[in-house]
Amino acid sequence: MTTLTFLGAAGTVTGSKFLLEDEDRRVLVDCGLYQGERQWRRLNWEDPGVEAGALTDVVLTHTHLDHCGYLPALVHHGYTGPVWATAGTAALADIVLHDAAKLQEEDAANAQAWGYSKHHPPLPLYTWTDADRAIELMRICEFGKPTTLESEAVLTFVRAGHVLGSASAHVALGAASVLFSGDLGRPSHPLLLPRDRPPAARTVVVESTYGDRVHPDEHEGHQVLGDAVRRTIGRGGSVLIPAFAVDRTELVLLALAHLRKQHAIPDVPIYVDSPMALAALDVYQRPEHQAELRSDSLTALSALSRLRTARTSEESKRLNTPGTPCIIVSASGMATGGRVVHHLRSLLPNPRNTVVLTGYQAAGTRGRLLQEGARELKMMGQYVRARAEIVTDEGFSVHADSAELLQWLGQLPEPPKAVYVVHGEPRASSALADAIGDVLDCPVVVPRRGERVLVD
Repeated sequence: MTTLTFLGAAGTVTGSKFLLEDEDRRVLVDCGLYQGERQWRRLNWEDPGVEAGALTDVVLTHTHLDHCGYLPALVHHGYTGPVWATAGTAALADIVLHDAAKLQEEDAANAQAWGYSKHHPPLPLYTWTDADRAIELMRICEFGKPTTLESEAVLTFVRAGHVLGSASAHVALGAASVLFSGDLGRPSHPLLLPRDRPPAARTVVVESTYGDRVHPDEHEGHQVLGDAVRRTIGRGGSVLIPAFAVDRTELVLLALAHLRKQHAIPDVPIYVDSPMALAALDVYQRPEHQAELRSDSLTALSALSRLRTARTSEESKRLNTPGTPCIIVSASGMATGGRVVHHLRSLLPNPRNTVVLTGYQAAGTRGRLLQEGARELKMMGQYVRARAEIVTDEGFSVHADSAELLQWLGQLPEPPKAVYVVHGEPRASSALADAIGDVLDCPVVVPRRGERVLVD
């Protein structure tokens, strides 16, 4: 008798954790960090719902924090088994998890120095050493090649086309077969080869990040971004673009390169201020990952003649008061941490400047607050006025929208016996579940966090 427990990404879009159990075998698919509103972030400090030392295997679909960011904490609490991932995911996880550990340690140190924590002393969720130990557990799987896990479950990764290394995970445990979509990319991706067709499975767990909407026409060519850059430079301001370090920074640079080639934006300096993003770009450029990339993508990036990098903290600090109009691309994408917070603190009060949001902004994040018209933002214990122009370019999303999610489900070789809709805010998950129920003759359920079901 095999069970599936929804330990995360149920009722919210972050914290992906799904537990497959069969007798004494326990496979955790994804090990994500909760992000966004405090009610969710608090869960990172609570019992995750499974004893770390009792797990047999951990499977990662990709390297975004909401899918892999809890892994060092799991290791800290006693997990010593293998962590199965694609080569791209393992390479990027080395960067992502160490960066997350560094931020955890810095946040704890700042909270103690400035006295804004209720804990004495404030401690990080995990440390750099925990991230080291987590990376050492990584085991590489090839796309499309069945791999027998420690639990004797059989894992097959299928290309998801979301970020480098991203995969949907088909897990056969005992008599049960479950397909976890992970984060699904769109049918086309500016950098990556498109996602593969899904394999057959009796149970499907599908994400619903954009389950209640359809993306704008891709042929608009980031006109919103181009218009915002021209307006801002024209009034003597600078453009700040919070961007996820993994994949999103590359997409933003690619869009800026196309706009420059078309003479749609002025030729001003473009700064990438994120050591993590620069390290991720290096990973994308490695020969061993070229088979995942479109042949023309890296060539287009090299055409940015005025690209600059800010690798040191001193170089980053100078961008808080850039002096001349420029474009700054900095992590994190939802402005939850990292260098972009310092830039927001300095640039937001000036109405000549513009902040361009380029991806999904989870509820409770600074990015979402700006998107919803916040007049003040709290950063580093203090409030800052938000007078800069705020723009959202929705053309950067590499999450499948509702129509594209239905298209992926429609490509299943045979109808599933059940579909579970996860990884979405309640409205998005419910809308997608209704749409799936209209086309598939099987139970379609939005599970509760902690809910446990039988699978076969």
